[in-house]
Amino acid sequence: MTKHSTIEGMITGGKFPGAFKPLVRAALPLLLASLFGASAVWADDEVPVKLLTTIPYPPDVHALHAFDISWVDADTQLYYLGDRSNASVDVFDVKNNKFVKLIKAGFTGVVFNAAGAANNDKSGPNGVVVSGRWLFVTDAPSRVVAIDLTTDTEVSEVNTGGAPGLRADELAYDSRDGLILAVNNADDPPFASLIKADNGHLSIVKRITFDAAHGVDASNGAEQPVWDRGTDSFYISIPQVGPNLEDGAVARINPHSGEVDALFPVKFCQPGGLTLGPKQDLLIGCSVVFDTAGNGWKAADPNSAAPTQVILDARNGSIDRFVAGVGGSDEVWFNHGDERYYTASRNNPTGPVLGVIDAKKQSLVQIVPTVNSAGKANVFPGTPHHDDD
Repeated sequence: MTKHSTIEGMITGGKFPGAFKPLVRAALPLLLASLFGASAVWADDEVPVKLLTTIPYPPDVHALHAFDISWVDADTQLYYLGDRSNASVDVFDVKNNKFVKLIKAGFTGVVFNAAGAANNDKSGPNGVVVSGRWLFVTDAPSRVVAIDLTTDTEVSEVNTGGAPGLRADELAYDSRDGLILAVNNADDPPFASLIKADNGHLSIVKRITFDAAHGVDASNGAEQPVWDRGTDSFYISIPQVGPNLEDGAVARINPHSGEVDALFPVKFCQPGGLTLGPKQDLLIGCSVVFDTAGNGWKAADPNSAAPTQVILDARNGSIDRFVAGVGGSDEVWFNHGDERYYTASRNNPTGPVLGVIDAKKQSLVQIVPTVNSAGKANVFPGTPHHDDD
């Protein structure tokens, strides 16, 4: 990728309120530029996803190689991207398709390991959420930062107390109570922090540890959280509970007590992404693809892959639907504009894809293949990079 990096625009039949993560985690090139049309059968009122345009970075901004989560503010139509290449949050006007600015707040940027590969667990910025004038960002080491968007300056930060160097990662915001749930996914055991956001001032309320002693034996990290106004609860994906690969769950957290008050089992999925759709449905992005025999699928597997996503009822934890045909997802999101779920399925058996699911019909309507280049030692994003080069 040249220095004149681009961020890509795509149509989905409506505005993009809320968070949407580029289709892979950090240290991979931006890949929305590589969307291709996918075969699908469309009803008269359905619009397929397709590439519309690209938004160039200005020449004085370093090429975008490493990034994480992004967020679109539906009120302002501004897109915020956690950019590790520039140690910034990048802002784009997605109504007029133009770059706006970089917001700096002492973010860590890309951290490399001894082999020259990017170390996601120690890099940042990571998660981004916007609520009104406030931008909340997670970073390494264990930072959560509040930025006033009227001045683009940091007004407060807290440290969640993770192991040395490890990041705070995904986060969700409870706009009713002014509470953030920020996740330290790389810690062992993983944990989440309930943080009060009082007019931009951050303070730790409680640490929620996911281990057997606290009722949730999270043996493979903790992933995307979401807040549901309808149940006044946080939910968080727990990829694996206990020793068995097939046993995952979604944990429900009471924001007032900071306690896990329910654990909803989800098998053959390894929950990663999580988003709230219509009728109190939660779409779970299954991060692991299982085969038809119930084992984790690999390319040499004699059994066929059975990629799937799961739709769960947030009110009682019952599973409404297994949506077959796409899997290996990281971040997922629901777009109110066209009432579709979108899945960042970087580990789909056919290669990285964007999955498009009709939230009302609870069915897969499109798979958009994407091109992706993983980090390699001595080739960026696997090679240390300096701002003056």
